[in-house]
Amino acid sequence: MTEDRTVEDLLRTFAPQVLGLLVRRHGQFDRCEDAVQEALLAAATQWPGQGVPDNPRAWLLTVATRRLTDEWRSESARRDREVAVARREPAYAGVAPAADAEPAVPADDDTLTLLFLCCHPALPGSAQVALTLRAVGGLSTAQIARAHLVPEATMSQRIRRAKQRIEAAGARFTMPGPAERGERLTTVLRVLYLIFNEGYTASSGPDLRRAELTGEAIRLARILRGLLPDDGEVAGLLALMLLTDAHRAARVGPDGELVPLAEQDRSRWDTAAIAEGVALITEALTWSPPGPYQLQAAIAAVHAEASTAAETDWRQIVALYRLLARIAPNPMVTLNQAVAVAMVDGPRAGLALLTPLDADERTAGHHRLAAVRAHLLELAGEVGAAREAYLMAARGTTSRPEQRYLEVRAARLAGQG
Repeated sequence: MTEDRTVEDLLRTFAPQVLGLLVRRHGQFDRCEDAVQEALLAAATQWPGQGVPDNPRAWLLTVATRRLTDEWRSESARRDREVAVARREPAYAGVAPAADAEPAVPADDDTLTLLFLCCHPALPGSAQVALTLRAVGGLSTAQIARAHLVPEATMSQRIRRAKQRIEAAGARFTMPGPAERGERLTTVLRVLYLIFNEGYTASSGPDLRRAELTGEAIRLARILRGLLPDDGEVAGLLALMLLTDAHRAARVGPDGELVPLAEQDRSRWDTAAIAEGVALITEALTWSPPGPYQLQAAIAAVHAEASTAAETDWRQIVALYRLLARIAPNPMVTLNQAVAVAMVDGPRAGLALLTPLDADERTAGHHRLAAVRAHLLELAGEVGAAREAYLMAARGTTSRPEQRYLEVRAARLAGQG
């Protein structure tokens, strides 16, 4: 791991913790988030040359607090705000600690509370997801925009408006009660799923995966599972993450290249994670009506329990995808369903499922649609069309490992057919 990557990992780990501490102390989510972003920028500039401080979280908290203090002092209403803060908070709260001193704050991690705050009902669903990915997941605006298939400028405006709405709603930095928590849970689960997916297959950059994101998503899902042990979808999401992440070691080759599921060395799969994931989803399905995450976890479990790719029970997977498509229709579900159908009924049947996606604005022109089509065309023996589709998919992705994989697949087909 390079020093730059170490700095990046530290910043992503501590950023939501520092933001949670500041919002707990002072409220004013919008200003606190801006202050943390300035602190992150300062760290990214200084740490690579000057070295990482002994206590990175305290350093970030100090710098962010000073940014807030400077802003307050520049405003005409500073004294009124300071009096209001002093009445709410202990005397030490507005005092920045020494750069390497352990901050005098509660020892618990506020990340999950921050997660629920970002999913405040005053925000539309898309803004909840975007803000949480930024504040809790540490994703850049560009990465969030790609995840939502919208321009970066649009996403930047959405995040800014979301922070302003949280301020206007007077949201408090506390865990919501049971009724309100249930209303926000759907978005919380979706956010954790998106954070995990960004870590499992990075949308851009030289690396296929970002283990710090998958690890954080699993950590938060475990916390959520402890908080809501009787929710089947929480159990399903955690199971899905564990079963998917179990492939991590086998999914990347020695040169960082992507290794598809069918070609992975299954002896390198994490058997402990698989056992935990299978147990979780098996138990959840015995007492909870199946939801989207439980069904996806069940599909992952079928893959995980096959000792070889040839032994995969594709008929069971097709049946699970059909149920998933009925209760949670989604173009990405259709993409995966097409592959499963092709393995049972032949590539032509799979290709037929892809046709409607060309008219869906969420997938039309998306590199994953082109990649799946290329794979099925190759299985159908249409070598020339498959090669063109692989190249189209390679041009559409900003992930270098995915791009290399697709280019290699296309090159293998050159001169055939």
